[in-house]
Amino acid sequence: MKVNVLKRTKNELKIEVEGVGHTLCNILQRKLLEDENVDVAGYDIPHPLASNPVIYVRTKGNITPEEALLKAVDKLLEVSEEFSKALEKALKT
Repeated sequence: MKVNVLKRTKNELKIEVEGVGHTLCNILQRKLLEDENVDVAGYDIPHPLASNPVIYVRTKGNITPEEALLKAVDKLLEVSEEFSKALEKALKT
């Protein structure tokens, strides 16, 4: 996986992520929008045959978009770990 920064300002960040699709982008967008410091979060896959989505984050100025994105990724890791533990428990019974 490769990440390319396309645009970076004080309150905006636009990155391209190679090799991922809607699954990761959708849940990442959801976690970003749960943050009260995030004004806008979204993604676009410009071409259906090239899975290189562009993720866009704009913050309200209290935190940087980089901080918001890293915070959202941390939340995703927590959810993933919680699901993994619940799944392991369910499969043991």
